[in-house]
Amino acid sequence: MVNSNGKKSMLKVKPNPSRLLGTLAALAVISLGAGGASAQEIALGAIVPSSGPFAEWGRSNSVTLKMLEKQTNDAGGINGAKLKITILDDGAKPAQAASSLRKLAGDEKVLAVAGPLTSSAAEVTFPVANEMKVVATSQASSKPGVAKLNRPWAFRNTIDEGVLAKTTVPYFKKAFNIKTVGIIFDAKDATAATVGKAIMPAALKANEISIVNESDPLSFNTGDLDVSAQVTKLKSLNPDGVVVSADYSQAITVLREMKRQGLIKPVVGATQLISSAILKAAPEIPIIAPATFFATMKGEAAEKFVANLQPLLRKESGLPAEIEPSMYDANIYEIVSMYIDAIKRSGVTGKPADVEADRAKIRDHLAKLEGFQGLGGPIGFNDDGDAIKAFYVLQGQNGAWDTKVRGCSSAPNHAGC
Repeated sequence: MVNSNGKKSMLKVKPNPSRLLGTLAALAVISLGAGGASAQEIALGAIVPSSGPFAEWGRSNSVTLKMLEKQTNDAGGINGAKLKITILDDGAKPAQAASSLRKLAGDEKVLAVAGPLTSSAAEVTFPVANEMKVVATSQASSKPGVAKLNRPWAFRNTIDEGVLAKTTVPYFKKAFNIKTVGIIFDAKDATAATVGKAIMPAALKANEISIVNESDPLSFNTGDLDVSAQVTKLKSLNPDGVVVSADYSQAITVLREMKRQGLIKPVVGATQLISSAILKAAPEIPIIAPATFFATMKGEAAEKFVANLQPLLRKESGLPAEIEPSMYDANIYEIVSMYIDAIKRSGVTGKPADVEADRAKIRDHLAKLEGFQGLGGPIGFNDDGDAIKAFYVLQGQNGAWDTKVRGCSSAPNHAGC
C-alpha cells in the first residue's frame, strides 16, 4: 500500500466478510440500533448539474439516486419510514447551487444534502450549508481546502487532488521515464485550473520533472472546441509527457487534437479524467489518473453496483448508449448511504419538530465516521471534512483502465483504509 505521503505502509486491514454481504442499500436499511425513525417519510436532498457542461454526470447522478431510493423503500424503508430524495438541477452554476440548497433546507426541510458536484459550486454553496445548519457533501469537488474552509457542515466524499498527485506523479515518471512535461488546463474550471496552475507544477518539481512551458501556460475555457493552437505549441516543445487538467469531456478535445497532430505522448491528470469515454478518444495515448472508483473495478459491492445501475443508465434518455457508472455516481450513492446509516445509528426521528436536532445528529455522526463499507472499501472523514478512503492510480490505454498503484488518503488520529 502507498499512503498519502507516497510512502509504503505495512498496515493491512483485514476484510470483514459479514459487512460485505449485499448492497450498500441493504446495509443501510437493516436495523442498527440506537433508536430509529418514527416519521412517515425521511427527506433528503441532492444538487446535481442535470443541465449545462456537466449534464451527463448530473443526469447519471439522478438515475443513481432514484435507484437507491427504490432499493431502500423496497427493502422496507428506514425503520418503516419511506425515503424521499428531492433532486434539484444547478446547471453547474454556483449561484443556482446555493439557491438550490436554500430551497432544499428551507422549503423542503431535508435532513441532509448530497452535492453540489463541482468545486466552483461547492465554494459558494458550502457557506450556505453552514448558515442553514444542514450537512452538504460533495460527490466530486476535489480542489484543496473547499470543505476545510466551511466546517462543520461541509463534507466531501472525495480526496484532495494534492494528496492524489503525490502518488500519481511518481508512477507517471517511473512508468514512462518522464523528464519533461508540458501543461495544458481548463482555466474556467476551478479544480482543473488549480491542478494545472498549482498542484501539478508542485508535484512535478518535487519529482524533478521539468515543465517546458512553465513561463508560458497553455489554457482554454470550458466549452472550447478548438485547441489546435495550444497543441501545436505543445508539440513544438517536444515534452516527454503532457499534463491535461480538465474534466474528461474537455480533455477529449485535447486528446483528439494531440492524435490529429501526431503528438503521441503519455498524459497525466487528476480524477476529472476518469471515464470510459476518454479511452476512445485516442486509444494509443496512455492516460494516467487517480480514482476511488471505476466501472470495471473488482469487488463484490462495486460489481453489484455496476450490474444494477448500468442497465438503468443505458435506458435513460439523453445519456450515451454505452455509458458506464462513473466515480461520481459511486460517490453520491455512498453519500446517501452514509446519511441513511447516520439516521439509523443516531436516533434521527424525521419529525418536523426535530429537524434541527436531526441535522446535527447526522453532522456529528459523519464527523466521527470510521469504517463505513463503501463500494471500494472502508470510508471515514478527516478533520477537514474530506474522505479517508482507498484510491487507485490507473493507466488507461487501448480502451481499458488498469490499476497500477493502490493508495489511501490516511490522516493522523483516524482509521486507515
